[in-house]
Amino acid sequence: MSDPQSSVLISVDELAAEISGKARLVILDVSDDLETAPLERQVIPGAIAVSLASDISGPATKLGGRRPLPDAAVLQDNLRRWGIGADSLVVVYDNASGAQAGRAWWTLRWAGHPNVRLLDGGLAAWKAARQALAEQPAHPPGNGGFTVSPGSMPTIEADEAADIARKGALLDARGKTAYEGEPDKPATGHIPGAVCAPSANAIGPNGTFKSTEELRALFTGLGIDDSRPVGVYCGSGNAAAHELAAMYAAGIEAPLYVGSWSAWTGDPTRPVAKGPKRG
Repeated sequence: MSDPQSSVLISVDELAAEISGKARLVILDVSDDLETAPLERQVIPGAIAVSLASDISGPATKLGGRRPLPDAAVLQDNLRRWGIGADSLVVVYDNASGAQAGRAWWTLRWAGHPNVRLLDGGLAAWKAARQALAEQPAHPPGNGGFTVSPGSMPTIEADEAADIARKGALLDARGKTAYEGEPDKPATGHIPGAVCAPSANAIGPNGTFKSTEELRALFTGLGIDDSRPVGVYCGSGNAAAHELAAMYAAGIEAPLYVGSWSAWTGDPTRPVAKGPKRG
């Protein structure tokens, strides 16, 4: 049986080999919001610069959250503009914690593309390996033919997240400080019953994902098993998608609460728990 990591992650050496080969490869360099912070750094050769905010997510709304699902037709236009076809190998990475690339990985899988990989360690790992860099992103070729099929990754809404928190394991992928919240700020804290499970815990000391066995042990320790429902959320769905990449790399499937905390707190009637306890 193949390691489930091979269907989620790609190493620096594997990507370098793909670039040198003749496979139909599309590399996406993902930033949160290119409109407010233009890309002014080196990229992996051939990478196309994309914006998580405008290219991969829908417009923010109070009840839908900061990074809601994109319109399927708009996303399809973007994927085709980037040259993505049904037979493309798509590799995504970022220059941050991996959450932005994780959300891109999850969204393209949600859109029905089966061959998307997250660069393990991101741009930092690529640089550490002294691989070649380009001064400018590549120009989108505009010759893709991929057809989006929404719903290919499971999602949950607020009521389902609350139910999972009561009956199973709802993982909060934010850091401990965000989970516990601030006593004098009503919109901070966590969904009552959620488990503090920072996505950073899935990353080893060298900046890449932990082994399959280590990841399985991590999630088992958080109360995940076949007998109870599980779900994942964070602030706006990015860190949660990164945590889901780790879960899928461990052979564990789970849904994403896309709106996450930014949508939960958009409804003032929803309860909030604070402090280290699940509540």
